[in-house]
Amino acid sequence: MQQEPNHGDPGSGVLEFPDQAVDGDLCVLGWAIELELATPEQVLRWAHGRWGRELTLATSFQAEGMILLHMCHELGLPVRVVTLDTGRLPEETFRHIEHVRLHYGVEVEMVAPRASEVARLVRRGGPNLFYASVVGRQRCCNVRKVEPMGRALARTPAWLSGLRRDQTPTRDVLNKVEVDRVTRTKGRLVKVCPLLDWTEDQVWAYIHEQGVPYHPLYDRGYRTIGCAPCTRPSRPGEGARGGRWWWESQTGKECGLHVLQPR
Repeated sequence: MQQEPNHGDPGSGVLEFPDQAVDGDLCVLGWAIELELATPEQVLRWAHGRWGRELTLATSFQAEGMILLHMCHELGLPVRVVTLDTGRLPEETFRHIEHVRLHYGVEVEMVAPRASEVARLVRRGGPNLFYASVVGRQRCCNVRKVEPMGRALARTPAWLSGLRRDQTPTRDVLNKVEVDRVTRTKGRLVKVCPLLDWTEDQVWAYIHEQGVPYHPLYDRGYRTIGCAPCTRPSRPGEGARGGRWWWESQTGKECGLHVLQPR
């Protein structure tokens, strides 16, 4: 049985902490401890109660992001919705975004990498440099994803992410609420992960029970969906992210949005 978070004002969704700690890391840790056993809906109500319309949902419209968008819609919690157009997305992703935009009646901000940086990247390493080395792939991710996401979140105090702990070993140590030192190195950006303790089975049970629209590539065997050249259908025995950068041998592969990578 999941524990209700201890709200200072019942129903307000805003936790009370000592005034002197409101802007400190200890306060964020306190939020994380308080919300560890909270349901996703409780976490969303709390986050929206604290940040309101300034709260940003950054999503690639995979299954977890769709659940968060659906929950916000059902709970009547308007949030800013942001996604990345890396320049290498599959056409199915654009069709899905358009369907979602119309289905929920939401505006979707699409943030692109800087054209000059992409041109420099391709000139130096070629259009498919990510296949040549891990370093090349990380550079591509940095230009097409990390830097644009930093710009997209520059004016928000907090953002929602669909991360789950069981996706990779690097995500197992995350908290539902934490200071995001990856996206913003100066100032304080709070990252909120309401689905952190959900399993893949729970994700799909919710999607089917609630009729949440989902990306069409899932029906073709994909379990993770990113840029077209870097994602393929999963194979038997692979983990949830086995179809991402499959030519790389190391585990816990990340793009740099959630875990610091060499630049």
